[in-house]
Amino acid sequence: MSFAAMNSRDRVLTALNHQAPDRAPRNFWAEPPTWKRLFQHLGHEDKERLLVDLEIDVRLLEVPGPPEKRLENNTSSELWQNFWGERYTYRSTPWGPMREDTAGALADATTFDDLLNFSWPSPDDFDYSVLPEQCERWSGRALLYGFADIWQRPALVRSLQNMFVDMVDRPDWAHFLSRKFTDFYKEDYTRAAEMTKGRIDLFLLISDLGSQRGPLISKRMFQEFVAPYIKEMCGLIHGLGAKALFHSCGNIRPFIPELIALGVDILDPIQPVGDMVPETLKSEFGDRLCFHGGIDMQKLLPLGTPEEVQIEVKRYEEVLGKDGGYILAPAHLFQPDVPPENILAVYGQ
Repeated sequence: MSFAAMNSRDRVLTALNHQAPDRAPRNFWAEPPTWKRLFQHLGHEDKERLLVDLEIDVRLLEVPGPPEKRLENNTSSELWQNFWGERYTYRSTPWGPMREDTAGALADATTFDDLLNFSWPSPDDFDYSVLPEQCERWSGRALLYGFADIWQRPALVRSLQNMFVDMVDRPDWAHFLSRKFTDFYKEDYTRAAEMTKGRIDLFLLISDLGSQRGPLISKRMFQEFVAPYIKEMCGLIHGLGAKALFHSCGNIRPFIPELIALGVDILDPIQPVGDMVPETLKSEFGDRLCFHGGIDMQKLLPLGTPEEVQIEVKRYEEVLGKDGGYILAPAHLFQPDVPPENILAVYGQ
């Protein structure tokens, strides 16, 4: 396809096919307070206008689901719970509240029946009828759907510490939770694909597996408790005619060959810690894996200058984007401590 005829969707699919597009495709995601701060800087509150101005190529499809609910508690902070049983408070920032996770609804479970009898969500609770209109609205964009987490979110419901213990002492508990989430998202993704007549290009798959220094769990634990569910989800996504975008924060370099073998097509967010440097990742895995993200959220974006941001963006586009295989994005959702000027600099503004 000629560069002159390349729209956003063409650009993304070309890059994901390991071919060079006219420029590196772009994605944008940010925390709600970040949107508010950015809009204050820009003088308007039109999300689509902003995405068009920044030449963002990907759009996220969303369906309405059950609302979060406030729980009664004896602390000074309000406690909230979502449909999965994740629990959290909201910390104030100058631009709005930020979620902070706490122990989930099953943190105090003492029997397997406590897991069985929990009020688990169903895809029937979601309204997929809104998706065709979104597809039509963004017909020239690459479309991304979902938030399928098959290990970390189960761990938030159970509490991360308990999940680690379960994997050793109660492996059937850990498998039960991941199975619940996997089965839900397999049906969720199938319904979304059917409602959009196969128009979705990317499905998101999430589980944070790394710390700043390395993996959170051993390879043996990964192979037993995480890998089978990633493989199932990737198989389903490929069967729906789409690519699997896998998100994990931290230094997960030791897991990358296995993620490729399990069917992951694109790795996000390429947090630049340890040996997660773009040159090494591209040389070792660039022929088998695409990349999404990489622009440092911990130091560069909150503390750097717009000029420094643009230099790093150019590096990532030239290294990870050589011969395709890269979507420009931050190494996490844009956080509210990032100056608006630096967000705009990522996209050459």
